[in-house]
Amino acid sequence: MASDVKLTDVTKRFGRDTAVDNVSLATQPGEFLAFLGPSGCGKTTLLRMIAGLEDVTSGTIEIQGQVVNDVPIHRRPTNMVFQKLALFPHLNVGDNVAFGLRLKRESNDAIRKRVKDALALVQLPGYEERRVTDLSGGQQQRVAIARALVNDPKVLLLDEPLGALDLKLQTHLQEELRAIQKRLRSTFIYVTHNQVEAMTMSDRVAVMNKGKVEQIGPVTELYARPATRFVASFLGTTNLLDGAVEAIDGGAARIRASGILFDVAARPDMKVGQRVSFSLRPENIRFDEGGAPESRLSLALDSTSPRGSTTIYRFRLPEGGSLVVEGLGTPRPFAQGETVVLAFDRDAPVLLADVG
Repeated sequence: MASDVKLTDVTKRFGRDTAVDNVSLATQPGEFLAFLGPSGCGKTTLLRMIAGLEDVTSGTIEIQGQVVNDVPIHRRPTNMVFQKLALFPHLNVGDNVAFGLRLKRESNDAIRKRVKDALALVQLPGYEERRVTDLSGGQQQRVAIARALVNDPKVLLLDEPLGALDLKLQTHLQEELRAIQKRLRSTFIYVTHNQVEAMTMSDRVAVMNKGKVEQIGPVTELYARPATRFVASFLGTTNLLDGAVEAIDGGAARIRASGILFDVAARPDMKVGQRVSFSLRPENIRFDEGGAPESRLSLALDSTSPRGSTTIYRFRLPEGGSLVVEGLGTPRPFAQGETVVLAFDRDAPVLLADVG
């Protein structure tokens, strides 16, 4: 099946500043795709170009096989939900949801049915006559989503729509949005700077940095096998280490980083003396209990920080900095400053494309 949205070499410049830099990607049919990145990375500008709210400097945007670079916003098969809802306070809920349908001169019977169905979809049945000013923030957000969905867009674009809500309500609406998307089987493109939000809701995530897509793929793949230092550090917590290859023996490379030696699964193109960076997730390091892991380190414990069901341990590295370990507990209590043997599998460190 063809992609609902396809971007080819899309660039957006504002004067001398490049907000989006030569981005190419394609949605998969009926997927939930997130654009994830820090403020200023270009994710919202990219979404606004898809919607038709920003012109494209160069490249092409296709929606359902049609190039839409010059197609005005009201003629694109998309709709958009913003963080600032822009609901009409003088209209009730039903009239807010029906606004776009009335512009299209739909019949009154058709409007009533579609508004009713849209409100039921966002779990606000029977709210047609309510004043939007009497609703909670979460309910107002659902009305905004219903107003977007009632027009039956082929692609729904969402620009950090939950950012102004409290954490508990965010979590609840994340689940509802994902359930709505699955029921409709429509393509949702969601902009967020919240890693947990992107990882919870999305089929795939496009991680953006400085106007570029650094990596795109399923959440589990990006977390387990990040391609760059930025992706590794932006998605969760990790240990980023820089060093040089001292020896290669079969499938293993010995890398000296921060004053200690790490045994890492070697790449075919790796050479002795080569500078490398790698990511080692805290949960992939364990306390040595006499098993048979492929790599071991002996480091002094610097601090412990309980985090509910888990504990964060920091171990001093000889040349400065620390190695972070996340675990459920230790074989026995460790004293601060005590040397502890740590273990990890050789393929746990992930070699990255760029070097710090």
